[in-house]
Amino acid sequence: MSQAATCQWRSICHINEIPPLGARVVQRPGQDNVAIFRTSDDQVFAVVDRCPHKGGPLSAGLVHGRSVACPLHGWVMDLASGQAQAPDEGCVQTLPVKVDGSAVYLGLE
Repeated sequence: MSQAATCQWRSICHINEIPPLGARVVQRPGQDNVAIFRTSDDQVFAVVDRCPHKGGPLSAGLVHGRSVACPLHGWVMDLASGQAQAPDEGCVQTLPVKVDGSAVYLGLE
């Protein structure tokens, strides 16, 4: 069974509250914040808001295509897989996210 099928969905915002090629930060008490990203074609992705390199806030990075560049050292992270673009190595945790109509939901375990 997939992670998305076993999680509880929490309403976060409306898609128009996330700027195209931008992010919105969701705070989770006692856990790392989550960055919700919106691409230019309205795809939505959720990752832990901490670069695996030096902990930079990915939510402040530049979004291009389906990737985000960390604002501290330029590491490029794939928003769908969480993998760093070569030659860098590392991974950021992704979380399930969905859009229903214009509402954005974050999947929580």
